[in-house]
Parts: sequence; structure tokens; C-alpha cells
Amino acid sequence: MGLSPISIAAAPEGTGLGREITIPGFSKGVGLKDLAIMSRQMATMIGSGLSLLRALNILAEQTESPPLAKLLVQVRDDVETGTSISDALGKHSESFPPIMINMVRAGEVGGFLDGALESIAANFEKEVKLRNTIKSALTYPVMVLLMSLVAVMIMLIFIVPIFEEMFSGMGSGLPAATMLLVYISRSMVWVAPTSAIAIIAFSVWWRKNKNTDRVRKFVDPLKLKLPVFGPLLKKIAVARFARNFSNMIGAGVPILQALKIVGETSGNWVIENALNEVAESVRQGRSISAPLLQQPVFPPMVTQMIAVGEDAGSLEVMLDKIADFYDDEVQAATEQLTAMIEPLMIAFLGVVIGGMVVALYMPIFSIASVVK
Repeated sequence: MGLSPISIAAAPEGTGLGREITIPGFSKGVGLKDLAIMSRQMATMIGSGLSLLRALNILAEQTESPPLAKLLVQVRDDVETGTSISDALGKHSESFPPIMINMVRAGEVGGFLDGALESIAANFEKEVKLRNTIKSALTYPVMVLLMSLVAVMIMLIFIVPIFEEMFSGMGSGLPAATMLLVYISRSMVWVAPTSAIAIIAFSVWWRKNKNTDRVRKFVDPLKLKLPVFGPLLKKIAVARFARNFSNMIGAGVPILQALKIVGETSGNWVIENALNEVAESVRQGRSISAPLLQQPVFPPMVTQMIAVGEDAGSLEVMLDKIADFYDDEVQAATEQLTAMIEPLMIAFLGVVIGGMVVALYMPIFSIASVVK
């Protein structure tokens, strides 16, 4: 255009063609496994004598998670200006869990930051293992269910109309099962898009409201009362409570603060509400086990072991044993659940698809009998 540039400057990072495009609800955040690896590596480096800034630099460069690398750069900059590592992590509480922030703060104050990070890593590694166990147990039945739904939709939308057109010239009434299948197929014209819109709308609403007290007060108690999954979810919540509580106590976090944080990280409103009542009781000078006995969500074995741990001064050890016991219980329960669900899902798939096929061929069978 005949113009000459007067000055040239690099565009700020993350603008123009370098801008990261993220779709709301689909952008991947910082995973628990990434935090476990980061905590383990950071503990090793600090224990080896590396400075905190150098350790953060190394972690930011070598982590495989881009969101975590970006956060670590910001944490490093804050620490470089004089902010404590716990306060720097606390500025990103949406990515770093409260239990991690408070255990790091306790490690800073007590002078055992590497030990606190080791505990955090062990805690997160066990949590990741627990989640992977549950995911692996549910992968097969979920896939079978999705395949059955897709097969049913294909038959209702594409196959049934062909048979309906073929049966229209028969001149005689169709069997009740076939008529029902034809009616459902005709309804799919408006049921399918309406259901898709409803599912999307519910997903958006659920994403925004699932963590509100109003929803959790209604949903979380129902989760624990489910026929098959309720006991499993209860064991998972108790295992998470015991493990987090043990790590918080071992890190030197004050008991009332530990109870509040453990309640928030339990993942269930019933346990969080129970621990709030326990914290209020402890604030009045009572023991931990006494109010726990009045909470039906905690099994008697848990409360008795906590009482023994309090009396013997080994509460952390007892909580570790409780967490290990319920981790094994969850493992066994998920294996049993998988063994039970697999044949049930196969039978369900066979009944649904087989029933539809029989309903489609019933008019043909009736024609054959008339011809004979």
C-alpha cells in the first residue's frame, strides 16, 4: 500500500492467531493426576535442596498439561514477588483443591513443605486410583447401554417405517405389539429433537447448579439411597473422608479447619453437613467420635475406630486404616457390580432388540398362518 512501518512490536501472548480457542464446557482443566505428579516432583526437588523458584520453573517447563503450566508460571511470578506458595496457589482455588492449599500452608509454617507435598501426592494418587477403578467398572455397561440406544433409534427411525409401508397394504389389523412399535416410530419425528433439546438444556442447567446447596440437599441424599449404587457411593465418600482427614491431621492443620475442608472435599452434602455438626461439637470441647455416633452416614466401625484412635493418640493411623479398608471395599464392590451388570446389560439389550424384531415379524407370521 506504499506505507512504511514506524515501529514494530510483538503482539501480547494469547492474542491474534495465537489466541487459544476454547469451547465452554469442553475445555480441559487441571486434572487430579497432573496435580499428583506435580506434587511428587516438587517434593523431590525441594527435598533435594533446590530453591522453590527453580522447582516451579522446572515444573512449568516439563509438565504435560498446558493449563497447569500456565498456572505454575503465574504461581512462580507471585512467589518471586514475595508471596508465599500457599497464597499463590490460593489465588487459583478453582484449579488447586482446598486440601492442597491448606496442607501446603501447614508445611510452610511447620518447615516440612516437602513432607506435606509427599502427603498431597499420595492422597491424590489414591484418589486417582479410586476414580480409575470406578470408571473401568462402568465403562462396559455404559458402552452397552449407548449401543443399545443407538440400535433402537436406528430401528425406529429407518427400519420400522419400511415395515409399516409394507404392512399398509395387508388390509387387516396389525398385532398390538406391532401397532405400538409403529406409533413409537411415528412419534420419533418430534420425540427425538425434543429429547435432544431437553438433554442439552438439562446438561447446561446441571453444570451451573449441581454445586448449589439447594440441588445438593435434594440429590446427594438420594444418591446414598440408590438400591445398588448407594452403598458403593457411601463407601467412596467414607474412604475419601478418612484419607483426607488423616492427611490434614498429619500435616498439622488445626482440627476445626481440617473438618471444614474435609467436609467440602467429601463430595456429598450429607457427609459435609454431618462434619459441620461434628466441628460445632468439637468447638464446644467434645470429642470427635461422640457426635459421629449420632450421624447414620458413618458406619459403626468407623466411629469406633476413630474413638480408639482418639483415646490412644493415634487418630491419624486409625484414619489411614479406615481409608485403606474402604478402598479395598470399593475395589471389591466395583468388581461385584461389574460382574452383575454385564449379564444384565446383555440380557436387556437382547430383550429390547429381540422384542422389536418379533413385533415387526408378527404380522408376517399371521399372514403365513392365514395362507396355510
